[in-house]
Amino acid sequence: MSQKLNQDVRRRAHPAQLGRAALGLADAAGHAASVQYLVRWVVLLTPLVVLVGSAVALFLWSLDEVTELRWDHEWIIVFLPLAGIGVGGMYRWLGRDVEAGNNLIVDSIHRPGGGVPVRMAPLIFIGTVVTHLFGGSAGREGTAVQLGGGIAGGLNHFLRLSPAELRVFLMAGVAAGFGAVFGTPLAGAIFAMEVIAIGKMEYGALIPVLFASLGADYVTSAWGAHHTHYSVATVAGTGGTLPFDLWLMAKAVVAGVAFGLTAIAFGELTHGLAAAFRRIVRSPLLRPAVGGALVVGLAGVVGTTTYLGLGVTNPDGGTSIVSSFEDGGATPLAWAWKMVFTAVTLAGGFKGGEVTPLFFIGASLGNVLGELLRGPVDLFAALGFVAVFAGAANTPLACTVMGIELFGAENGTYMAVACFVSYFVSGHRGIYLSQRVGTPKHARLGNHREATLRDIREAEREAGEAEATGSR
Repeated sequence: MSQKLNQDVRRRAHPAQLGRAALGLADAAGHAASVQYLVRWVVLLTPLVVLVGSAVALFLWSLDEVTELRWDHEWIIVFLPLAGIGVGGMYRWLGRDVEAGNNLIVDSIHRPGGGVPVRMAPLIFIGTVVTHLFGGSAGREGTAVQLGGGIAGGLNHFLRLSPAELRVFLMAGVAAGFGAVFGTPLAGAIFAMEVIAIGKMEYGALIPVLFASLGADYVTSAWGAHHTHYSVATVAGTGGTLPFDLWLMAKAVVAGVAFGLTAIAFGELTHGLAAAFRRIVRSPLLRPAVGGALVVGLAGVVGTTTYLGLGVTNPDGGTSIVSSFEDGGATPLAWAWKMVFTAVTLAGGFKGGEVTPLFFIGASLGNVLGELLRGPVDLFAALGFVAVFAGAANTPLACTVMGIELFGAENGTYMAVACFVSYFVSGHRGIYLSQRVGTPKHARLGNHREATLRDIREAEREAGEAEATGSR
């Protein structure tokens, strides 16, 4: 009887054991596939990481050299219109298909199988260096992102990736360029996943973009490139039982609203001026010349070269990003003047990017708001530094992490609130018109789902024209 019972138990246990064995084999196969995925992407991305990191290091060195040269010979800015003709001609004859810049990369990521011509990389490198040499007010993130996208597109000629893989590869190029140029690899990885669509993260690219951003930043640093250090001495205290100071948090919310409105103003001014240039100055060669002449004229009107170039530091002691972290380090309208100079530069057709000027605008505005709201100036400069960018690029998570990487985690809660409020306030506006609306910012904007910011602007323009026609 006992022997028969044992046989019955073994027979009943047999299916369960088979099930566990099958699950074990499935788990093993899944783990093997994950390892294969990781190894494949490390192999694919290593050349990209080395090339982008090295290109960014050379780019940062070049920017330092031409900036020093312009500081030593300020008269050189009078040739900015001629430099504009050179940049315009270069793109007209060699780079018509890459003139869209960052928007082309975003479009190529959205469009399965889309590619980015490799000549984007040298053209944006030369165009940006020339812009800064002669005093154009532009940034460097656009160049770094396009270096990453152009190099990724060039490597794909050899790799022949599938459309889905190329999409991830281009995102990795964006992450590598962004993370390396600012020394913020975590923010670079998140930016590449977040910037493609508003309110939607591309988590399928998580490991490749993280590896690319960390690796490119390492390579750039290995070449001896250095990043600016920003000092935030203020460490906000807690509010009794709360993990933050409630009154200071309220001020951060108010500042976040101001940063979001400023982000809208910058984007609308830049896009509006670009449309005006295209409408008034028909020749693509002459647009940068006119834009350059306006920038030189503006410098003469304000009587300073403070708003030319990157604006990270200022040898004459005027307002700069670094000085904005100090009491009295920014004049009341420095942020507005930098906005105008940058909008004219970029709308005229010069190359570079918007982000470093947005850092200047945000930090100097934060300095002013800190004094008005009786808050710590260095903290509010840091909030503006990241929050204006968050609203303009619609990347609040990346900007929050950037703030933590640049300024430390002690004030991370305030930076997150400022970035999120700015992002919400800026609505479906932004500097990258190829961004799609993945998740609308609130229910009233639900009809914008899956539309690009360009489509939204065009629809609003047509609605405004129809309304104006009807009112007549």
